[in-house]
Amino acid sequence: MQVKNIFENIKIDKSVEEFITLNQNQNIKIERIVSNGQKSKENFWYEQKENEFVLLLEGLAILEFEDKEVILKKGDYLNIPAYIKHRVKYTCEDNPTLWLAIFY
Repeated sequence: MQVKNIFENIKIDKSVEEFITLNQNQNIKIERIVSNGQKSKENFWYEQKENEFVLLLEGLAILEFEDKEVILKKGDYLNIPAYIKHRVKYTCEDNPTLWLAIFY
């Protein structure tokens, strides 16, 4: 067993979003996401078969749903049920936005 820190080695790269799987089995996937101004492509929607719990650890983000927008700031979390269309409308361009995403 090795202790790791979710805040270590945060890359600031405006050209690519970073996705690192922290743990995974057949029922759950835990992922660290680092965004640096990235957002979903125009007309692209996530509509995944898993539920997704997201916790914003740093930064600022706006998630867009078909009928509303949700602003997330440090410490905010949200559970997105399976098959609910959503997209990332905005992530902070000045500082990294750090997400913890749990797919189950």
